[in-house]
Amino acid sequence: MPTTHEMYDQAVELKNQGDLEGAVSKLKEVLEVDPQHGDSHSALAVYLQRIGRFDEAIEHAKKVCEIAPNDSFSYTQLSVIYVKCGKIQEAEDAKAKEAEVRAMNS
Repeated sequence: MPTTHEMYDQAVELKNQGDLEGAVSKLKEVLEVDPQHGDSHSALAVYLQRIGRFDEAIEHAKKVCEIAPNDSFSYTQLSVIYVKCGKIQEAEDAKAKEAEVRAMNS
């Protein structure tokens, strides 16, 4: 049985080959083994947004913030996902949270 890291790498390879749906499926397999795998949630947020599955993309971006609440980049990614999904106020709120976390970590 491949490790979660190997499965994640397989998902990235699928994405690199242009198979976003396959990459999404592989990342969901990773999350079945390790529901807290932050890199998989992060990648899912991006890939799902790219294929127009906006609500799912947002949920995975939010999960990254839950897993890593002190990582300002988590909120930056959430903000970007919100923008790409057309949710500007939510994007601004996430960006404000990013600034707050960044200041707290300084």
